[in-house]
Amino acid sequence: MENNNNGNSDIEQRLQNSQEDLWRIFRIMSEFVEGFEGMSKIKPSVLIFGSARTKPDDKYYKLAIDVAKQLVKKGFGITTGGGPGIMEAGNKGAMEAGGSSTGINIELPFEQSANPYIDADKLFNFRYF
Repeated sequence: MENNNNGNSDIEQRLQNSQEDLWRIFRIMSEFVEGFEGMSKIKPSVLIFGSARTKPDDKYYKLAIDVAKQLVKKGFGITTGGGPGIMEAGNKGAMEAGGSSTGINIELPFEQSANPYIDADKLFNFRYF
């Protein structure tokens, strides 16, 4: 039986990895349940996709704000990935127009955090895609 770098045999390491995988599955399932439960309370909403790297002075950032405002005037809320760029512009437009502003954010190391234009009760943070 071979030992790996931390003194465990290959079989012991495989068992440990499979147990970690099982717990990961339960965490992912939990996120699905929480996400569906939270989103079930959100009124009709339009999802805006776009680059996280679009700057506020970009014409498409400004266009996303305007599109979001127009959708809010038609009775829709706005949902985005919750990050910067076009996502932020969509949430900003919704907030400026007095509409519902939802963010579905993924927690990544060294990456985006939620933008400031999301309704506090409508920010959903997830660890898994």
